[in-house]
Amino acid sequence: MQTPWQYRFAQRTQRMKSSTIRELLKLTQQPDIISFSGGYPAPEVFPVKEFKDACNRVLENHGPIALQYGATEGYTPLREMIARHAAQFDIQISSENILITSGSQQALDLLGKIFINPGDKILVEAPTYLGALQAWNAYGAEYITVPSDENGMDTEALENALRYGPKFIYVLPNFQNPTGTTLSLERRKQLVELADRYGVPIVEDDPYGQLRFEGEHLPAVEVIDSLMHCNNHGYYSGNVIYLSTFSKILAPGVRLAWVIAPPEVIQKLVQAKQGADLHTSTFNQMVAYEVGHGGFLNRYIQVIQSTYKERRDVMVECLAEHMPKGVSWTRPQGGLFLWLTLPEGINTTELLKEAIKEKVAFVPGESFFPNGGGENTMRLNFSFSHPDKINEGIARLGRLIQKVV
Repeated sequence: MQTPWQYRFAQRTQRMKSSTIRELLKLTQQPDIISFSGGYPAPEVFPVKEFKDACNRVLENHGPIALQYGATEGYTPLREMIARHAAQFDIQISSENILITSGSQQALDLLGKIFINPGDKILVEAPTYLGALQAWNAYGAEYITVPSDENGMDTEALENALRYGPKFIYVLPNFQNPTGTTLSLERRKQLVELADRYGVPIVEDDPYGQLRFEGEHLPAVEVIDSLMHCNNHGYYSGNVIYLSTFSKILAPGVRLAWVIAPPEVIQKLVQAKQGADLHTSTFNQMVAYEVGHGGFLNRYIQVIQSTYKERRDVMVECLAEHMPKGVSWTRPQGGLFLWLTLPEGINTTELLKEAIKEKVAFVPGESFFPNGGGENTMRLNFSFSHPDKINEGIARLGRLIQKVV
């Protein structure tokens, strides 16, 4: 039924689409469905007691400040804590390089607001994070895609793509969402070199980098780039805008993330954020600082790593047991997801309808390809479900795929 409201919306809303994942999450709230669809952390390891105690301390010691308006840039002690934490991974910045946002999704939206004009081209991996596409579609972005494999974005194909003049390169180098793959060190260096040569900035989205539970840590793209772009004052002023979040290393419900960027980029993001929400919740920031400082964050991350490694192992073993020939999958060394590829000709969007009947859910892969493709792929989340649920869910999915194959 048509209503007058359909003719009142701005033209940009025509490019807005509901998130496939968010819509799936509504469907999979049913208690009898085993869902591998959401990017949910494991709730049973959330530091509930630490948050409760922190809330009490904040209100008792800093109540009037915590309940007041705050600076758009963010709570200074929290920004300083992030800078110290980043230094453990050789990201050398100061609090002046940091903006606190209301989740990484807001950071992506603000980047779209300050960089993207209608018709601007953004260079992304294929597949790439659906949330970034959803944020930037509203600003009229077009996409140049570069294929990826088990070593991340194919940098051999990158140079040709750069000739089309993208506004920036968007990359998730660690345990990528959706595939779970990691960009190799050699390719990180090639990415930085090519981006510098063509004068194209890089947006490095790194929500999962600290969730490595296997293999050796690789330097951030920002770290590699910073060797070429560090001024005499010690402030980072390079070619990379780095994003990360507390959603995966503390709790998603607090909606706290951060952007690391040169000061002039932070200043423009601050102006954009002032027009959006003035500032991120002061209370949430102060509580996160109370929970995270003093070494707790590092200890808690170790708990997450151990939990996710166990669940990754269980899912990979179950896939080997239940999947028919012709089905392949990635084996991530960290993060929350792995990527399943079925034989050509099988459409996982159609398969999902049958999977729901069997009480198991996943995310069809074509949602992650901005220019089409991936119809025979799917994303599976292993972080949320208990091992017994993973075993049963993969068994159900395996029986269904066996029928189709």
